[in-house]
Amino acid sequence: MKAYDFFHSLWQNYIAITPQAKNIQSLFQEAGEKVINDHVAFRTFANSPISLEKLESILTQLGYQAYGAFRFEKKHLFARCYKHSDSSLPKVFLSELLTHELSEKSQLILNSYIAQIPNDCLQSPSVFWQGRLWNKPSSEEYQTLSQESEYAAWLSTIGLGANHFTVSINHLSGFDDIESVNQLLLDKGYTLNTVGGLVKGTPEVFLEQSSTMADKIDFEFSDGVSKQIPSCFYEFAIRHKQADGTLFDSFIEGNADKIFDSTNQR
Repeated sequence: MKAYDFFHSLWQNYIAITPQAKNIQSLFQEAGEKVINDHVAFRTFANSPISLEKLESILTQLGYQAYGAFRFEKKHLFARCYKHSDSSLPKVFLSELLTHELSEKSQLILNSYIAQIPNDCLQSPSVFWQGRLWNKPSSEEYQTLSQESEYAAWLSTIGLGANHFTVSINHLSGFDDIESVNQLLLDKGYTLNTVGGLVKGTPEVFLEQSSTMADKIDFEFSDGVSKQIPSCFYEFAIRHKQADGTLFDSFIEGNADKIFDSTNQR
């Protein structure tokens, strides 16, 4: 599979549970903009058949190379970022939940899901949009996980898929800053992530980011309980020039830590 085909299929899967993303993209397009993706993010379980290290091999086959690593102590996460030699392709941000750092109760729940993941599930890049590779959690399991890790609860229900796509503000011709993008979204009634402020980061750290709060989907748990849960969100990023005149092309842990909260239950 070619990288362009990979992202096309990924986008179709993503907007199926994140209709706001398609609507917002159309909003920009109607204003005469061509929307370019800055990066796409995924979530997964460490110490599993779909661990970061194992998924990385598929990204390598698509032409991606790792160039940065990040640790989120409070959220029990490890992450890496990847870029392609073709700069028109989005960067990839892949994070994994360090399940062994959670409570014994949460570990028992998550290990039961991980045990169901087929060992041969990495035969194709399509694993990145396969969703859950385990049975649905019960509402009680979901509640237990969410009390300790919103990330774990989200992953238990949604599974593998694009957690978010990201509009590159640098490639928009009619928007000079992130504030004007945020204002457009607020004017159109979208709810934005306000953790740490609407804008995460500053020009001084060379990266500014904002995001919507995740769409909601109806979900029926294995015990028959139904409720609305967060699905995925849409992000917006502007990169600034460094002292050497090149655009910053990595990520900032402090920014990303707050962006993760876009899938928190509200």
